[in-house]
Amino acid sequence: MKISVVVPLMNEEENVKYLITEVDEALKEFDYELILVDDGSTDNTINEIKKHMNEKTKLVILNRNYGQTSAMAAGIEIASGDIIVTIDGDLQNDPKDIPMMIEKLNEGYDVVAGIRAKRKDEPFRKFLSKIANKIIRKITGVNISDYGCTLKVFKKDVAKNLGLYGELHRFIPILAKMYGAKITEVPVNHRERQFGKSKYGFNRIFKVISDLMYLVFMQRFGQKPMHFFGTIGFISFSLGVLIDFYLLLCKLFGGNIGNRPLLTLGTMLILGGIQLITTGFLAEIMMRTYYESQGKKPYVIKEIISK
Repeated sequence: MKISVVVPLMNEEENVKYLITEVDEALKEFDYELILVDDGSTDNTINEIKKHMNEKTKLVILNRNYGQTSAMAAGIEIASGDIIVTIDGDLQNDPKDIPMMIEKLNEGYDVVAGIRAKRKDEPFRKFLSKIANKIIRKITGVNISDYGCTLKVFKKDVAKNLGLYGELHRFIPILAKMYGAKITEVPVNHRERQFGKSKYGFNRIFKVISDLMYLVFMQRFGQKPMHFFGTIGFISFSLGVLIDFYLLLCKLFGGNIGNRPLLTLGTMLILGGIQLITTGFLAEIMMRTYYESQGKKPYVIKEIISK
């Protein structure tokens, strides 16, 4: 049984030495490969990897920065293991948890997700994460405690069929559930960041909301989009009929319907909002069709280096 550990990296020059050492120490009893995917680093990350890599390390260099999801997808594509592990490159995840998670996977699960039980992050960030996790669980029905924990262990077939695009790495448990995977979760160690800076900013909240809207749509209507668009279309049509009927009654009873700009504006905003949202869904579906029908990837691998 071979294990592939996939690590997306961007500007983690101070961490890679310890990361390689810790993964090797944690998996010394296993047949494993460590796939480090450099996602357009602008510091000395690549040189540090080349300096400290061992015979079990593969360095995958993307030709520019694509984001964590695409970097993760590139590593999973190359992975040759029967079990695939994803882990952050900032050393906050502990590689020593991997054997325990593999043992749990072998109990009959397809995915084992980590829960950062004693999370070492700023209080405000933990507060936002707690709210986001609760909302995601409520909306999707996928009861995972910690969507933000990158440390996860997968059976090969699940990892290879996740369909990672955009910034969907945050919602891997939902993608796995849509595939039909059996998921469980276990508490894992979480450590304070010692080197470098977090790549997450406040603006990711809007990205999370957008991706969540798309995933909920795919989860509920992916194979029956007419149920969604037909319902919205019917509501929109009915609303238009009611408004026109209301205006007609006003006219029949002597009302002045020419001085109702707010009513007109409200109708336009409702219809415009519906159009924008549905256009976004269609664009996402078209994007997947573009990539998957032609075998295209949303990233370009510049080079693969092994020792």
